Amino acid sequence: MTVSLETIDLPHLPSSLAVHVALYKDVQNASYLRQQLLSANAEFEYAFIDATMILSRAHAVAAIFRAVNDYSNERLKSRNVHSEIVFSLSPTNNIADSFRKFGISDSTCNLLVVKVSMTPNMTHESVAAHLAQHVQGSSIPFTDAALARVSDVAKIKKAYKLGSLPSAASNQANGAHNDGKRRLELSVLGAIALRGAT
Repeated sequence: MTVSLETIDLPHLPSSLAVHVALYKDVQNASYLRQQLLSANAEFEYAFIDATMILSRAHAVAAIFRAVNDYSNERLKSRNVHSEIVFSLSPTNNIADSFRKFGISDSTCNLLVVKVSMTPNMTHESVAAHLAQHVQGSSIPFTDAALARVSDVAKIKKAYKLGSLPSAASNQANGAHNDGKRRLELSVLGAIALRGAT
């Protein structure tokens, strides 16, 4: 199976830390993947994120940037850079709660997978091959349009306590929809940036 794996460049961070991202829908083996993670299987050292909790590329990349930056500056609060990515999505400092809300569960169907290459032998090709072998789901491009089809805006608003923001309902005029989504995205990004700042 072909994997739509994207390697993204994070400005201002060491170029040796390549970041690979893949998005899946209709995942059939989430419980297996979660079990590998819980058993600390080094081959499955990924950030496995429930994609319904990701509003946009910017949302995911903000959390990835924060985690990789904290790793580079030896400020991790969780076990490794991959668990830190999941934790970085959270607006609170409760690590267990961040994994419950944003991490993979046995019932996860839409999955965002992030791998930070810690060694030169961890290449785009090796990550793609490993994911193709172990993730049973449909690989889709990591785009805002694809995320919009799998994200659950109500759950995201609840997690970030943004219930007062108007919903960006798709039946509104397109301009109003985009404006509402942008306001929601900015609020989510702000929550990630401000966590732990007080």
